Amino acid sequence: MKITDLLREQERFSHFTDDQIALLGSCLSRVRLPRTALVLAEGDDSRDAYLVVSGGVRLFRDTPYGPCTLAMLPPGRFFGEESFVDHGPRSCHAETSAETDLLSFNPVALSVVEEKDPRFGVALYWTFWRSLAERLRTSNQELLRFFEASQTETTMPSTDGLRTPTGQFRLAISEKREVFQEQKLSSMEIHFLTSLSREKRLPSGEVIFQEGDPGDRMYVVLEGQVRISKHIPGIGEEALAILERGDYFGEMALIDSLPRSADARAHTGGAVVLMIPRPS
Repeated sequence: MKITDLLREQERFSHFTDDQIALLGSCLSRVRLPRTALVLAEGDDSRDAYLVVSGGVRLFRDTPYGPCTLAMLPPGRFFGEESFVDHGPRSCHAETSAETDLLSFNPVALSVVEEKDPRFGVALYWTFWRSLAERLRTSNQELLRFFEASQTETTMPSTDGLRTPTGQFRLAISEKREVFQEQKLSSMEIHFLTSLSREKRLPSGEVIFQEGDPGDRMYVVLEGQVRISKHIPGIGEEALAILERGDYFGEMALIDSLPRSADARAHTGGAVVLMIPRPS
């Protein structure tokens, strides 16, 4: 079957026009792998994204308690798109769980198409963001089950308690623009995010949102650090990530409109964040 025919069968690409499907197909290649083949390794600098056509892929991460499975991906699921989007190193390992057929998304070829057709780029990145939101929630649940099974005490102390009242203050427009410029955004994106965002100073331990809260805004760290964590029954708080200047969080709830999947609070020393509301 042609790659374009495979793409048309995927609901994830239903918003692509026929011309966009043809362009996308020209940037993909088909990969067939045996069972237990390592596709990606944590820390790698590669940027290709993959779609599982047949077979399956296991995403896992090494922890002090042993390998932790983050997700078991059936046909129709993406992986590797996080590094495609943010150009960062791979955050986990990916290994085939059976004989597997993949579509590989070439980042260099796709960037050329995006420059020629911005609408194509928007359609592609929207597909990837939806996939990331879906997998993040799955990974959080897998982490919960993993740590519940381990019954190992976490090294992160619990800081549950009442929310501390927080004051508001104003930053110069130039200071906001600077943090967005560091992310190499376009002038239009910088102007839009700068005008839309509001700043908030948070003392150490201040809760930004909790698991289960409705998501009506995303955040960008301007100063200090923000801790993303999840409460594991019988164990306590398990830190998932420590975010620093330029890192963003909370965007998944804006994409899929589901409740927050983890807690976020200012880390030691406090933090300053920019808040970007859901477009009305």
